[in-house]
Amino acid sequence: MSAVITNVIKGSIAQKKKISAGDTLVSINGREIRDVLDYRFYLNESKLHLVLKSAAGKSKIVLIRKEENEDIGLEFSTYLMDKQQSCKNKCIFCFIDQLPDGLRDSLYFKDDDSRLSFLFGNYVTLTNMTDEEAQRIIDMHISPVNISVHTMNPELRVRMMLNPHAGESLKYLYKFAEAGVSVNTQLVLCHGINDGAELEFSLRELFKLYPSVQSIAAVPVGLTDHRKGLYPLEPYTEKTAGEVIDIIDRVNADFEKEHGERIAYAADEFYIKANRRIPDEEYYNGFPQLENGIGMWALLRSEFCSALEKNDVLSANRKATIVTGKAAYPLISELAEKAMKKIKGLEINVVAAENKLFGSMITVSGLLCGKDIEAAVSGIDLGEELIIPPNCLRSEGDMFLDDMTAQELSERLGVPVRRNGTSGEDLLSAMLGGN
Repeated sequence: MSAVITNVIKGSIAQKKKISAGDTLVSINGREIRDVLDYRFYLNESKLHLVLKSAAGKSKIVLIRKEENEDIGLEFSTYLMDKQQSCKNKCIFCFIDQLPDGLRDSLYFKDDDSRLSFLFGNYVTLTNMTDEEAQRIIDMHISPVNISVHTMNPELRVRMMLNPHAGESLKYLYKFAEAGVSVNTQLVLCHGINDGAELEFSLRELFKLYPSVQSIAAVPVGLTDHRKGLYPLEPYTEKTAGEVIDIIDRVNADFEKEHGERIAYAADEFYIKANRRIPDEEYYNGFPQLENGIGMWALLRSEFCSALEKNDVLSANRKATIVTGKAAYPLISELAEKAMKKIKGLEINVVAAENKLFGSMITVSGLLCGKDIEAAVSGIDLGEELIIPPNCLRSEGDMFLDDMTAQELSERLGVPVRRNGTSGEDLLSAMLGGN
């Protein structure tokens, strides 16, 4: 498969070589270009022999000499350059199967494409992978690969993912470890199924693949109110969430004795459900699984307290409201209290919004929709502005999951709506009304 060029950057090597948008890149140094991984990998060579076809179908050859890591200025319509691979599993815990009807079509697509793992950090199950694709990852030294393991028990993996190939596809994990490919893994835990003794087994099996396996994230299954006809799953309780943490701590302790570090982590949500204090930032060893909700509280608290300590603003005539999910409400409230205690005249009201779109068991801020936020803060004196979480808006048009925009929410509430940044410094700046 070849790739159609959609844009040539002005002043680039490609423009100087008279490559045009609409041309098709067929090969580089005799190697077929199937997607952006091929393009980036073969572009690293200093001498390039490009075969292209014009929009009219005329073949042409372009020779390029360039510096190491220098880009030549070609852009393509998509990163993959071909169709994105969809998931072939029917996991008993799949979140997409629990979505309500009526959302935009893109939200119902289940991706399971190894290329997106490298490009964007997506997690893949390996069940779509072929021997050829696995070898390409090894040959190109693509790292890290993010893998949804769920269990290292092959038979249980088949039962959980409802795919007869789910167990045997773990062979690629072992193949990557043998080749030295770095891997991050996740275990979506379902109470009574892959936790308990099965969790301990999976952790110890993954530990055997260290140092290829760099991190292991244990996250609780997300359960919405839209599970009619789906496999019966139980939410974690204070007791069962605590048991998960205890297993991870016990097995981690054995690993630390041998290797001097820990690589397995329970999601913040487990600590919240277990009513236990989340560890300090030092516990998370550089936060390798931050995007999986591992250590987000610790990092945000540390960054915020550091920024507040350095802040020289001692008074502020300002009132604002922060809306967040129920899970983060205790932390955001704690940080708002710290800021108000230090900064005279600052008034920050923190509101926890209930997720009515997905259900009360979904408590993370990233899945709040516009109507949820509107319902939570209506009738409240919001002050100068409403500050919303950074992850509840989607990139396409700044829309919430229910397709309401931040501007529409602002108009309905009659106050400006500010999208908070992702760091603790950003949160303090938003509280103070900074840019």
